[in-house]
Amino acid sequence: MPTMPPERRLLWFRRLARLGALLAACVVVLGAWVRLTDAGLGCPDWPGCYGHVFPQTTHHFAQAVHEMVHRYFASTLGAIIAALLAWAWHDRKHPAQPVKPVAVLFLLVCIQGALGMKTVTLLLQPLIVTAHLLGGLTTLALLWWLSLTPERRPLTPSESGLLKFAVLGIAVLALQIALGGWTSSNYAAVACPDLPTCRRSWWPAMDFRDAFVLWRGLGIDYEGGVLADPARVAIHVTHRLGAVIAGLTLLAVGLRVVSRSSRRQLRFAGGLLVFAVLLQFSIGVSMVHFGIPLILATLHNAGAALLVVVNVTLLRALRPVPGQSAPPGVVPLQRVDPAR
Repeated sequence: MPTMPPERRLLWFRRLARLGALLAACVVVLGAWVRLTDAGLGCPDWPGCYGHVFPQTTHHFAQAVHEMVHRYFASTLGAIIAALLAWAWHDRKHPAQPVKPVAVLFLLVCIQGALGMKTVTLLLQPLIVTAHLLGGLTTLALLWWLSLTPERRPLTPSESGLLKFAVLGIAVLALQIALGGWTSSNYAAVACPDLPTCRRSWWPAMDFRDAFVLWRGLGIDYEGGVLADPARVAIHVTHRLGAVIAGLTLLAVGLRVVSRSSRRQLRFAGGLLVFAVLLQFSIGVSMVHFGIPLILATLHNAGAALLVVVNVTLLRALRPVPGQSAPPGVVPLQRVDPAR
């Protein structure tokens, strides 16, 4: 039986990574669904559910099903990442085969499993829930990065200068996603039922000191939230302000990429970034207007996943080809091959 050529194996590696990225996006959305349907403690033990692999008929059966479906998807994703690591190690001598990023990805998914367990055993501790969300989206970002074929054509001078803006954009997005996770895990999404004001005030009564206490100790059941109303309002308002800052920053990055790029791939990524920002903003506004319906709240998490994918695509396309001089203020990436 003939051996598959290395280039062909690398193509299938990227396809498997893309399948993993699709599954990671599903896991993120399912995680949001579990949290929003108050099913985070539908199975109070881990990894089983009331001591069983499959949910049994109980008065919490629907919540248990939601939680276990999320766990099944996450376990399948872990198996795919383990297969990617084995694949990368087997082909490690091929100069275009990434190995270290796959090892980091495997370590990350192990940490994600531990965070998933702690989410249950620590009774939905907001810090753990938020970290679990960030870990899930980071897993998605790494898988999508590995699935993309690196651009080998050198960037033009005007395109090279866009890298620092793309890095800024994804950093701002990460902070805003963390704020979103903190808002959701503290049940603060419904704290401001009106727009553009909050409780008919531009600056309502808020308690910022209590709102951002990261750790409150063990043994506290956080289902439904434990914060007083002013603290939840402070979290919600902070998330809104962060959305404005992040949205304007990402819009500026997208428009700059569209106007400065000569390559179709880059212009498409920039335009898609603008679209994703406007879509996410529309979903956020609609959530408040319609009273945080479940479907829109879930789509809001899907919108965050889309923004992550688009920003990673943009970063991948803007990564300098080895040997190309980097623009002023940007440290050149010294790698053997752009696929690593």
